[in-house]
Amino acid sequence: MLDETIITQAIIESYMKELVDNLNVDVIIGGAGPSGLVASKFLAEANLKTVIFERKLSIGGGMLGGGMMFNNIVVQEDAKRLMEIYMIKTKEFRPNYYTADAIESVAKLTSGAIDAGVKIFNLISVEDVKINKDLKVCGAVINWSSVEMANLHVDPMTFQCKCLLDTTGHDASVVNVVLRKIPGAKLNTPSGKIEGELPMNAEIGEKILLDTTKEIYPGLYVAGMAANACSGGQRMGPIFGGMLLSGEKVAKIIIDKLI
Repeated sequence: MLDETIITQAIIESYMKELVDNLNVDVIIGGAGPSGLVASKFLAEANLKTVIFERKLSIGGGMLGGGMMFNNIVVQEDAKRLMEIYMIKTKEFRPNYYTADAIESVAKLTSGAIDAGVKIFNLISVEDVKINKDLKVCGAVINWSSVEMANLHVDPMTFQCKCLLDTTGHDASVVNVVLRKIPGAKLNTPSGKIEGELPMNAEIGEKILLDTTKEIYPGLYVAGMAANACSGGQRMGPIFGGMLLSGEKVAKIIIDKLI
């Protein structure tokens, strides 16, 4: 016999416990795209408590759509070793071009993060940041994505962290909050502001991404397309090797910072 109210109670109590357990963590990641998922796995494996807030219902960012809804992706030779870590099957198309199923890739990246101990909360947006007296970022201010979409006047809540990682993609939405709300904020970019994403060039964009992956503001890090958007890198389209490598690199940067 099943009791609907017990089912409801189980969901509410278990979810609320997970929220409370993650109020104060080492790393908060905004965005569960490929770079965020990869970063989270390596961070958790280094015993850093890591949580991801994803504003959408689905996980994986732009990877799920492949190229123009053809749900295959491409990775280059440099990133193939990361696909192998997750046991994602690849096929050589031509030298230095490997194809993979987008859905398998997202599923295994997600599973890898969860198995490492990462907690992923979907349908939650990072709408603001918490700062300390030195104006360093030390937390994420979150709200339900449905509240944001409906433009409801509902106050958010705050989660604390040692490092906040923006992997929100082209919008770099967390970095934009910092620039908009912290007086005199200057980013770790040539102009001190967001340089803006440049037009498509996969060759340049993939290479420069590892340079743009960094601490962009005290306590705030960027990876994936958010990194190229902040520092003026090219977009790359449905080749995802750079996203994976960027996630790996930012994890190493944060680990070196915290451990």
